Amino acid sequence: MSRTPIMKSYRRFLPEVGMLLPAIILMVVFIFIPFFLSGYFSFTNERLMPRPIPTQWIGLRNYERILADSEFWMSVKNTLYFAIVVIPIQLSLSLATAILLNSKLKFIAVFRGITILPILTPITVIVVIWAAIFQTPDGLLNGVYQWLTDSSDYIDWLGDEAIAMLSIVILSIWASFPFQMLIYLAGLQEIPKDRYEAAEIDGFNKWQQFRYITFPGLRNTNIFVVIITTIGALSLFTQVNILTGGGPNGSTTTIIQYMFSNGFSSQKIGYASAVSVIFFITVASLGLLQRRLMRNE
Repeated sequence: MSRTPIMKSYRRFLPEVGMLLPAIILMVVFIFIPFFLSGYFSFTNERLMPRPIPTQWIGLRNYERILADSEFWMSVKNTLYFAIVVIPIQLSLSLATAILLNSKLKFIAVFRGITILPILTPITVIVVIWAAIFQTPDGLLNGVYQWLTDSSDYIDWLGDEAIAMLSIVILSIWASFPFQMLIYLAGLQEIPKDRYEAAEIDGFNKWQQFRYITFPGLRNTNIFVVIITTIGALSLFTQVNILTGGGPNGSTTTIIQYMFSNGFSSQKIGYASAVSVIFFITVASLGLLQRRLMRNE
């Protein structure tokens, strides 16, 4: 008799469990299991291909080697440079574009459609197109440069250590800012219109409306966009891997590219796993920071 209510309770939740089960299985297979395996491998000398020497537990040796590796610190420096340059430009551009597209200008719907085109295009396709634009010496940018300077000189956009990362910055901003723009646009549409109407009655100009109404109203949106943009900047990989492979001379090697090269090119799975653990801790810390900042809205 006592089991009947329990069985009824189980049956009541069966539809919900059935709908959640596929997602739970996918999360376990593709997130939790790889995460724990990566953590375990980071303490071993595991390699991608079999070898005569069996896998051994080596403790913190991988982490010690990472911290002593100048190439790792070069990848950290390149990643931070990319993030420091990209984040403020991307946020400013996306917010300005969102404000423009939130206005009632003529043909604004057409402009919205054009602006989101990079979001609809796979990043790999975008990078291949930009590779043709950056091509030396016959790419579009060099063609424009030669026309403007009336000379046959050209710029090695991806082969010059001084500007290779800057070229990737330009590509990344163009490809990514529409996504942040859409988030800002959604945030702008959540701000009550009567606030702007009251501000106009009080004689506020456009800058004052932005300063006292728009920007404070986007507080949580700003925090969210900053965090996801930072994580995206720290996760830079596809652009670098396709365009430069980390070169020339490591000038565009990022943390993810460094991890990929060690894990697959050098087949040092244990070492690459240790790098991934360090990266995960960094990204998780940013997520916790976002949660704390948004908690007391």
